Amino acid sequence: MNYQTYKPHRDLESLVKFYWTLEIPFDPKNAKQMVVPDGCIEMTFNLGDKIKRFISETDFILNPNAMVMGQRTKSYYILPVGNVDTIAICFYPYGFANFVNTSLEKLVDKETPITELFGPDIANKLEQQIANATNTEQRIEIIENFLINKLNEENTISNIVKSTVDTLLKTNGSTSINVILKDDLSKRRQLERHFKKQIGISPKQLGKVIRLQAILQKLLNQKSETLTDIAYENEYFDQNHFIKDFKELVGITPKQFSENENMALSNLFYKKN
Repeated sequence: MNYQTYKPHRDLESLVKFYWTLEIPFDPKNAKQMVVPDGCIEMTFNLGDKIKRFISETDFILNPNAMVMGQRTKSYYILPVGNVDTIAICFYPYGFANFVNTSLEKLVDKETPITELFGPDIANKLEQQIANATNTEQRIEIIENFLINKLNEENTISNIVKSTVDTLLKTNGSTSINVILKDDLSKRRQLERHFKKQIGISPKQLGKVIRLQAILQKLLNQKSETLTDIAYENEYFDQNHFIKDFKELVGITPKQFSENENMALSNLFYKKN
């Protein structure tokens, strides 16, 4: 596996977390790989063979070659049918809403072709330009020109959403929404309304996902010795509460996660970033 990340242009760095590329030669022995929620929305361009996304133990769909992966509330499995050659934009939780008019709640837990978000003419032209580019640098330049042009057309994200997400990111999701809003119920209702449209999921759900990211970093990089240590380091009341939240988002327990052969891709991502 060859996984690389790239920093965005300064005009986009508050909205785009990074770009990434992934190349994997086909191996018939490859196992399904679990993808866990990360709190980010990604726009991906598949330059290689098709990728299966499993909707049950045996049933699957083939992902679009150019798509936006909305917020995730649960884990899922993928499996390439051939060679993998992908370039993607990883947006901060509030980043992607600056480029589309669509409510991001409609994108949750699914892959949406970019033709549905930007229109077929614009989307097909972008996809073709990226496919025809000869290297990663050219592809990033094409993507950034597209994003900067779109940014000039759209309204920016609401302040209450951005400040809440910034606090959740800064505290690894451990700060409650009531604390962030100082128990102001009118702000809570306003935040919930804006969050669904501009992020896709609720503030509480995003906090859980961001918390999960900090935990996965520790699990996969072996930065904590026990599950109890991880629970307390991430401000869970007890280990049982931690395991319950983990299983709700990932689908398996932390111990099963660490021992699972389907975690090779997650290991690659979390040990890189």
